Amino acid sequence: MTAQGGELTVAATVQEPAPGRTSAGVRVVSHPLLGLVVALVSAAAFATSGAFGKSLLVGGWSPGLVVTLRITLAALVLLVPALWSLRGRWPALRRNAWVVVGYGLTGVAGCQLAYFNAVTHLSVGVALLLEYLAPVLIVGWLWVRHGHAPRRLTLAGVALAVVGLLLVLDVVGGASVSLVGVLWGLAAAVCLVLYFLLADHVDDDVPPLALAGGGLVVGAASLWVAALMGVLDMTHGDPQVPLGEVVVPWWVPVLVIALVAAAFAYVTGIAAVRMLGAKVASFVALTEVLFAVVFAWLVLAELPTAVQLVGGALIVAGLVAVRADEAPATSTPSSVHVDDVSEGAR
Repeated sequence: MTAQGGELTVAATVQEPAPGRTSAGVRVVSHPLLGLVVALVSAAAFATSGAFGKSLLVGGWSPGLVVTLRITLAALVLLVPALWSLRGRWPALRRNAWVVVGYGLTGVAGCQLAYFNAVTHLSVGVALLLEYLAPVLIVGWLWVRHGHAPRRLTLAGVALAVVGLLLVLDVVGGASVSLVGVLWGLAAAVCLVLYFLLADHVDDDVPPLALAGGGLVVGAASLWVAALMGVLDMTHGDPQVPLGEVVVPWWVPVLVIALVAAAFAYVTGIAAVRMLGAKVASFVALTEVLFAVVFAWLVLAELPTAVQLVGGALIVAGLVAVRADEAPATSTPSSVHVDDVSEGAR
C-alpha cells in the first residue's frame, strides 16, 4: 500500500502460474500426437521386461534379485545424465524432492515388489489384470477428488479396455484367486496410479531425466535396504539362461530389462505423461500388455491366441475412445487437461 497525491493505492501481488499450467494449477495438454507416440514407445519398452525377465526366472534367479538388478543398473546409467540435466535447476529439484522420493518408492520399487508378491499367490494373468486397474482408478480419482465425472465415451473406453484385458490375459482359463494375492495386486495398481499422478504432479522445470534418474536411485536404495533386512530373496541362478531356443549369458537379459525396460522406458514414460496428462497416458500404457504378448511371441515363441487378438482389438478401441474424449478439451488454446492432483498442492 502506497500514498500518491493524497490517495492510497494498493499493490496486489499476482503469483505467476508454473510453466505449462494455468493459474488454477492445471496442466495444459501439449503435443498430443507426439505424446501418444512417446507413450506407445514407452509401453513397448516396458513390455520387453516380461520375455527377457522370464529367462532369468526360468534359470533360477529370484524375482527380488532380478528387479533389484534391473533398477540398480538403470539408476547407474541415468545418474550422470540426470545430474547433467539439472544444471541450474537444483532449486526446482529441492521443491519437488518429496515427489521424487514418492515416485521412487511407489512408482518404481513399490509397483514391482507388489506385482511380484501378487504373482506368488495368483496366476500371472490375474495379477496383471489387478495392476492394470490403475487407469480405471485414475478416472475414479478424478471423479471423487475433483468432481470431474467421466463422460460416456470415457466410460465406454474403460469398459472396452477392461474386457480387452480379460481376453488378452485369458483370465477365464483357470485362474486361481487368493485374498492375499488380490491385496498385493491391488497394491500394485495403487502404486501404478501414483506412478502416473506423481509424474504429472512434478514441476515442468524438473527434466524427465532428473525425475526418472532420481526415482530409480530412490527405488534401488529401498530395494537394497529391503534385501539387507531379509525381505527380498536375492538368490542367483545359472550363469547361462534360456532365451527362447538359445542359451545366453545372464547379463544379456539383465542389460535389456535395465537399459530398455527401465532406464529408457521410465524417461519416455514421464515425457508422455507431461504431454498427455495422467489419464490418457495411463490408458495408452495398457498397450504394454499387447506389446508383451508380441515380444513373448518373437522371443519365446509363445503365440497369441485368437481370443487374445480380439482382446487386443478391444483395448485399442478403448484407447481410441478415451483419446477421442480428450480431443474436445485440446482443440482450442483455452482448453486444458485437468491435473490429476490437488490444485492447491503446489
